[in-house]
Amino acid sequence: MSKVKIFADSTSDLPAGWKSQYQIGIIPLYVVFEDKTYRDGLDITPPDLYSKVESGGSLPKTTAPSPRDFMEMFAPHIEHGEDIVYISLSSKLSSTYQNALIAAAEFPEGRVHIVDSLNLCSGIGLLVMKAVRAAEEGMSATEIVSLLEKSRPLVETEFVIDTLEYLYKGGRCSGMQNFIGSLLQIRPVLKVVDGNIIPAYKVRGKKEKAVQQMLDNALANVGEMDKDLIIVAHTLAEEEALRLAAILREQTSVREVAVAEAGCVISSHCGPHTVAIMYTKKASN
Repeated sequence: MSKVKIFADSTSDLPAGWKSQYQIGIIPLYVVFEDKTYRDGLDITPPDLYSKVESGGSLPKTTAPSPRDFMEMFAPHIEHGEDIVYISLSSKLSSTYQNALIAAAEFPEGRVHIVDSLNLCSGIGLLVMKAVRAAEEGMSATEIVSLLEKSRPLVETEFVIDTLEYLYKGGRCSGMQNFIGSLLQIRPVLKVVDGNIIPAYKVRGKKEKAVQQMLDNALANVGEMDKDLIIVAHTLAEEEALRLAAILREQTSVREVAVAEAGCVISSHCGPHTVAIMYTKKASN
């Protein structure tokens, strides 16, 4: 067993089976509908979430794990002699990172290492897998943190939103923007840059056009891609994600192209039928 235990939170949106296969610790965020609180991925799934939104009309709130949540998850591994590396949701999008730091300070110095992914969804998952493989190779927690800090700015995350409705309900675009966007069939394509979600560009017309543009952007960077892993993530768009993954396998020499379904936190912000392509660029020499 590795002497380093890798942790992430539920927003890392790992492909099915990877949590158990690679023994990755997952700390859930919370999804709150009125007076009911659910653990992301444990008490509620994306189909459940969409059903509740459709019946109630309003989006849930999402909240970070508390410092106590982190402490309870970390403690057994510290007691068993493992060091911990936890890779968090971007600190610019959530208090999850800060709460993890508070928890880490309660353990002996140097035993719990907190890394800000400056990313979200399976963009975090790319870093998690780098950490897992490094731990399997026997790297120390400190060495893994250094690797992650070098890899972090190389993660490319781009995704296509099918509808502005969830961004509107969540207060991330105005009613007028939602109306005009729907009327003109404007599909926003978003990127993650330095831990923030920013509009990359807009495509007018059918969603397929925006998805094709995102795919073309990724394929244009094949020469710069790290050859380990690409992840295609989606919210209730499995068929489209599988199609993109098949094309990426055929047209790149990347060793693995995986498909992941995004969890409730990402789903509540982006809405259904969102698709994303995430990969890491090669480190410069």
